[in-house]
Amino acid sequence: MALRVDPNLAPDLLNAIEVSLAQQNTAIQQLSTGRSVNAPSDDPSATAALVLNQTQAGQNDTFQRNIDSLQGMFQTADSTLSSAVELMTKAISLGTEGANGTLNASDQQAIAAQLQGILNEMVGLANTSYQGEYLFSGTAVNVVPFAANASGVVTYQGNTNTNSLEILNGQTLQLNVPGSQIFSNPSGDVFGSLEQMITALQTGTGIDAANTAVQNAFQELNQQRVFYGNGLNRMSSATAFLNRENVQLNQQQNNLIAVDPAKAATNLSQAEMQNQAVLVATGKVVNHPDLFSYLACNGSLR
Repeated sequence: MALRVDPNLAPDLLNAIEVSLAQQNTAIQQLSTGRSVNAPSDDPSATAALVLNQTQAGQNDTFQRNIDSLQGMFQTADSTLSSAVELMTKAISLGTEGANGTLNASDQQAIAAQLQGILNEMVGLANTSYQGEYLFSGTAVNVVPFAANASGVVTYQGNTNTNSLEILNGQTLQLNVPGSQIFSNPSGDVFGSLEQMITALQTGTGIDAANTAVQNAFQELNQQRVFYGNGLNRMSSATAFLNRENVQLNQQQNNLIAVDPAKAATNLSQAEMQNQAVLVATGKVVNHPDLFSYLACNGSLR
């Protein structure tokens, strides 16, 4: 049987050099970046999974920014309504005092004046703004929510619209409650009840009915305040969920592309040895362009 030997080894040797250099460069890049996938061609399936992973991570970052932007607003609104509840507690106490049958007209006028001060403070609270926008004017955030007319009657100037924002996949959070629902709700009208109590004390009539109205308004205000407390709780839960998911995404990414340093170092060492061996063989071929003389010199032909 005849032995066929390719007399032109140069293309094969050059290809071997290119392969060994590519293996060297890959190992060096993996060691320097700590990643096993540095280009889509390194591992197409891992690259596709990595794109999905990074898309979800980016979406989570957007959700967290949404939450961060809302927390201050909700905290301000919740704190404002807490102060409003305290004012209504004082109003109830004053109304109870005003209903005491032993008080004279002058005493009732003095209590009415205190209640007028509470009413004025309440208007200030209802017109609270956050970062230049009014909290309780619905979506008309540039409109002062409440104003008193010449007779001292407070009216709502905002709208009844609400906004919402996504804080998790498929989960939105309502951002606001219109001031009319909080402060002038038919089930308990804060401003209307305070005005009613002031008038009752000034005239000395209808004080008991006014007290009932103030108490109803107090209860309704407390109930409306729950919206902001619940919103803060939902944001806290959403942040905890996003933190857990981001940990999982980081672990998945690490599993997809993280390189084993020991394995990469071994690959680099092997590639360097292979490259050196190919270079030595190439050098010998260059010095012995005749394949048969090269094989003879190396004892391959007897």
